[in-house]
Amino acid sequence: MAARSQGQAARFLQTTGQHASIEPDAFTEGSYVLSIGGSEQSHVNLAHPEEIFYEYLRRIGHLVDLAAPPGVPVKALHLGAGALTLARYIQATRPGSQQYAVELERELLDFVLRQLPLPEGTDLLTITGDAREALGELDPGLMFDVVILDIFSGPEAPAHIASAEFYREVRARLGPRGVLVVNVGDEQGLTLVRSQVAAMRQAMADVAAFAEAGMFQGRYPGNIILAGTQVPWPEEWSAELAARGPHPAKVLAGVDLDPLAG
Repeated sequence: MAARSQGQAARFLQTTGQHASIEPDAFTEGSYVLSIGGSEQSHVNLAHPEEIFYEYLRRIGHLVDLAAPPGVPVKALHLGAGALTLARYIQATRPGSQQYAVELERELLDFVLRQLPLPEGTDLLTITGDAREALGELDPGLMFDVVILDIFSGPEAPAHIASAEFYREVRARLGPRGVLVVNVGDEQGLTLVRSQVAAMRQAMADVAAFAEAGMFQGRYPGNIILAGTQVPWPEEWSAELAARGPHPAKVLAGVDLDPLAG
């Protein structure tokens, strides 16, 4: 599906006072880049939504791949929508999936959906508001196979979300084998990563961390993906995720994760 505009488009976001822009990717035909406040936030390949450009999003995609048998539709909740890259990926790899996306910026959702329409057949309900409030307002009987939290972008994180209490609320919305996936963007030292590992361990049955191998040394900023499960972490997932990359990839679980437990 083609984008509505071939040049750069921009939109002012009232909540944060920043400008969002969408422009074609000069290197990949059919792809577009969403920037907010001058920083690249999301990459969308409209021609091939099953292909994910950003490394951390590819790692999240791999976890979604393992959450259910290949091709089987899932119920997914996205807390933090961006350009809906992962929603597009799930529709492409698991047609028939039922998805929900929560985004604080109403203007951002409208802007993205107008400029970068979703693939035909996508079943996605968009919700504007705070992630925790929106979670509590969903139908009490609605359960998810995957919940993806992509809100954190540095050591300053919303306290009401970066907490064990919030993760317990998420867990209550997960099916018996549901997976909570949290993208933690952090600075060197990994202060936020450590606090979130500790918080998720209080709420989930098990927790693992997945990232570029060097990230765990805490020497430079970047993204670490945390995965919380309703059952003990499947050991075969560690090998599968490491093999899928992007390389070099490393997974920490069990006692190997203890040094990052805050």
